[in-house]
Amino acid sequence: MKKVVVGAGVVCAVAVCTAAALVVRQRVKNCGKWSRAMGILKEFEEKCETPIEKLKQVADAMAVEMHAGLASEGGSKLKMLISYVDNLPTGDEKGVFYALDLGGTNFRVLRVQLGGKEERVARKEFVEVSIPPHLMTGSSQALFGFIAEALAKFVEEEGDGFHPVSGRQRELGFTFSFPVKQTSIASGTLIKWTKGFNIEDAVGEDVVAEITKAMEKIGLDMRVAALVNDTIGTLAGGRYNNDNVIAAVILGTGTNAAYVERAHAIPKWQGLLPQSGEMVINMEWGNFRSSHLPLTEYDHALDLESLNPGEQIFEKIISGMYLGEIVRRVLCRMAEEAAFFGDVVPPKLKIPFILRTPDMSAMHHDTSPDLKVIGSKLNDILEVSNSPLPMRKIIFELCNIVATRGARLSAAGIYGIIRKLGRDTPKDGDNQKSVIAVDGGLFEHYTKFRNTLESTLKELLGDEIAENFVIELSNDGSGIGAALLAASHSQYLGVEES
Repeated sequence: MKKVVVGAGVVCAVAVCTAAALVVRQRVKNCGKWSRAMGILKEFEEKCETPIEKLKQVADAMAVEMHAGLASEGGSKLKMLISYVDNLPTGDEKGVFYALDLGGTNFRVLRVQLGGKEERVARKEFVEVSIPPHLMTGSSQALFGFIAEALAKFVEEEGDGFHPVSGRQRELGFTFSFPVKQTSIASGTLIKWTKGFNIEDAVGEDVVAEITKAMEKIGLDMRVAALVNDTIGTLAGGRYNNDNVIAAVILGTGTNAAYVERAHAIPKWQGLLPQSGEMVINMEWGNFRSSHLPLTEYDHALDLESLNPGEQIFEKIISGMYLGEIVRRVLCRMAEEAAFFGDVVPPKLKIPFILRTPDMSAMHHDTSPDLKVIGSKLNDILEVSNSPLPMRKIIFELCNIVATRGARLSAAGIYGIIRKLGRDTPKDGDNQKSVIAVDGGLFEHYTKFRNTLESTLKELLGDEIAENFVIELSNDGSGIGAALLAASHSQYLGVEES
């Protein structure tokens, strides 16, 4: 038998060929992977599209629901709640006013010295207090007693520069960020607790009566002049700084809108028409829903698995609570069907809400050539250490799609309010500015979201009308705004200071 000797060079050549083949196969595999992932991305992008005609349909649907909600209770997906705020701040307010902001595991108490048109907010001070966990599930008396004690302590620290008029009762604006059925400017019954609170004996009770009782018990002479939510506080703060503010929008973890309506345009209003002829309406627009909204399978799944399926649909596609979660769900599909992160789906990716909207914003604002911010976020949050550039580019595009849809739909909602008020058509000689006050971390910190919202509203209004509209950041509606509403609904309005 003939012995064949294979030289070392031949072995080397075979090894090189094999390695090259593996590289080629890996590239083909990767190419297939990116291609399948791009297919999922493309399909998602198409379903999220918001052409201007679709946005106008969304705005029209919003205006129709607004009319229906003003006509009768329960007549619309929008609650269109009458706030009983019929006097917004004018800038003439003077004196010391307090605010209490209760909406989570901490509450704030604040005081402001208002100095009229000249000095405006001359001074302000606040303190933040943590609520002990046992008080969140205890009794109404214990919770409001604790809050009243903190208020009393804060009042005792009134220093130089804060000058309540002698002989007058101190007045308080109370921001209470839980579902309430308002019955007057300074009364409202608690519908249910959220955010980890569960105090059964407070449900169905007037929260203003509860805090008043607690203040009286310890001898604190203070009157709640206004019970409000943060959206109405934002509107008040916005109007105080600018007479042309017509509406306020919260774009943060959650979303809502409030606006100034003509009192005679509220068929469900039963009482005497207010002297101002105006009434602030709390829309609760997060619950808006329309067949024109571009919903995807990911949105339907998120809704189905949420604590409130079938509710807050608009909120679930435009607010900070959910944008990062939508990105995560699309990435999950890519991981499962396109082996986007390799053969194994990263375990962390399966955890709902692990990808927060601030992380999404950081990735979307990544301007480095190799998208290194995206790489570090993948590593830190999902423990994905190997993220090639094509992967990072796909994730960048995904963030862009989700943020763009949210921002453009937010603009459509605002345009719906403008249409309802009849300010979407030019009127001869009317060059008055209309201002939308916006608060919330999503709008304030997510620059690309904000820019898209502003450019989309301009596109919807058209250049001529758009010149008369301004979107303005209005911070701290739940604090300053509540104090201002206490001032504009003071029992001493029209009484000269002694």
